[in-house]
Amino acid sequence: MEVMPARRTRENRGEWANKREFILAVVGQLIGLANFWRFPYLCFKNGGGIRTTLSKICGPFTRRALLSGVFLVPYLLFLLTCGIPLFFAETSLGQFTQEGGITCWSSISLFLSHSEGLGFSSQLIIIYFLLYYTVILAWAFFYLFSSFSATLPWSRCNNTWNTDRCSDYGGNFSSESNATSASTEFWLRRALRLSTGIEEVGGVHWELAGCLLLSWIVSFFCVWKGVKTSGKVVYFTATFPYLMLMVLLIRGLTLPGAIDGVIFYLYPDPGRLTDTQVWMDGGSQVLASLSLCAGCLQVLGSYNKFNNNCYKDAIYLCLVNAVTSLVAGFAVFSVLGFMSRELNQDISVVADSGPGLAFITYPSAIALMPVPQLWASLFFIMILLLGVDSQFVCLEGWITSVSDTFPFFYTGRRRQLLLLAVCAACFFCGLFMVTEGGLYVFLLFDYYGSNGISLMLFAVIESVCIGWVYGADRYYKNVEQMIGYRPSPYMKYCWKFVTPTICTVILTLSLTRFSPLKYNNTYQYPWWGYGIGIFLSLSIICIIPVWVIYVLKVSTGSLRQVKRFTSSGYTLDMHRNPWLSLLVAI
Repeated sequence: MEVMPARRTRENRGEWANKREFILAVVGQLIGLANFWRFPYLCFKNGGGIRTTLSKICGPFTRRALLSGVFLVPYLLFLLTCGIPLFFAETSLGQFTQEGGITCWSSISLFLSHSEGLGFSSQLIIIYFLLYYTVILAWAFFYLFSSFSATLPWSRCNNTWNTDRCSDYGGNFSSESNATSASTEFWLRRALRLSTGIEEVGGVHWELAGCLLLSWIVSFFCVWKGVKTSGKVVYFTATFPYLMLMVLLIRGLTLPGAIDGVIFYLYPDPGRLTDTQVWMDGGSQVLASLSLCAGCLQVLGSYNKFNNNCYKDAIYLCLVNAVTSLVAGFAVFSVLGFMSRELNQDISVVADSGPGLAFITYPSAIALMPVPQLWASLFFIMILLLGVDSQFVCLEGWITSVSDTFPFFYTGRRRQLLLLAVCAACFFCGLFMVTEGGLYVFLLFDYYGSNGISLMLFAVIESVCIGWVYGADRYYKNVEQMIGYRPSPYMKYCWKFVTPTICTVILTLSLTRFSPLKYNNTYQYPWWGYGIGIFLSLSIICIIPVWVIYVLKVSTGSLRQVKRFTSSGYTLDMHRNPWLSLLVAI
């Protein structure tokens, strides 16, 4: 009598209409703002330098080290040894169990029910991510609307928010130390209305609040009907950013000075490989750009047909992500080379990362182009689509994971009501980030709530669970049942030895070199501000041991007895997946 309702809920869960929807959804999740504003900057930051021959080729701007190619060494090494194996493990786990990011662990083995704490932790990471990531979309909407004006408001100093120290780009740019650019003042004094610290939260910036509401409304309707709507939306949101990127790339490469930026971007210094920071940045970039250890990939894989070739998908999708990051670097640094030439400044001065690149540096360069309103609109539309895609896929992953854990939500419109409640709650919490002190709150969530340390720890736990607790050989049999052949043993050895070892080393280095957050390398948070940040980090990590203790307390029998029981078969609810019933029967 209890089997039929479960079958109905699985039917209501849905699946991809075709493989294209899965590919585009994953591409939309992977190709986000980290590819555009973090990867190029890390290449610039961690490259090294060649000061002799290239300085003769490129001119005096290379008096500082030319950067970036050497960063590709740790990035690609980490991609091959950790990124692709973990990506394959997560997507195949979701496809095999047909479960979300929480229940996928206990579905393959009762012994791995202890690992559901990892699933709950990953869902908390998604919540923290959604809170601050949607604020970025609000900023992008604000800039997009501001682009529809006769003169870009960040290109001149004759606005009410400008100070006497403002210097515009109308041919009278000043490089004095006390001067601030028009784009910087627009960002700080108009868009953010930034206060002097988190102690002064101030009032809500209602224009940004309206943009934040618009961002959540868009995300809500993208996920409204589950995979039925999100699978169709990605046809546009995953492909159009590539068109925008190609347009901006071609435009950037045709600008005067673009070759200077490209050379600055590409040339390496092997000596930088001895710096541990280069390896730490490479590891964190791979985990962030591939959306690993957040529970989203299991959900996307769970909508696949059971016999989908997830092995080839994992390899190709990871390579697409890496190539997109490289191409984005050309688009960024070609424009920075143009800006450096126009302002007669070193590229290292104009280059920036994160929000500074998207909302100060790049808009400044656009203001120097002919027809700047057109290029500004195209740029911020691209930023919006990159962000919206990653945001609503994460939202879909969270809703599905919770609904799989509590099938109650698959009945009637309860899933839509859950979605509405989550969007509304996140919107009201996000209002703290669009106040005058909102940027300081935003940075706390970015730095402590979704940092690389938590993801690196989860990467170690995941690889140990698959490689040792459940067993890599045993899991390979599951994969063979899905795709019809055994993949290369390379993945198996990575899960057991290579991935956990490398992630442990990077995790140790990150912990030993961790430093408290500082805004602009100058502002120090008060003690309670750092307390909030520590709480965000510990709230993610502590769920795992707390859940293990809870499971051990409520379980009957010893841990050894549970493991012996599950070593001979699978403990998934068999009515949820007839393929697994067949496996157990065999």
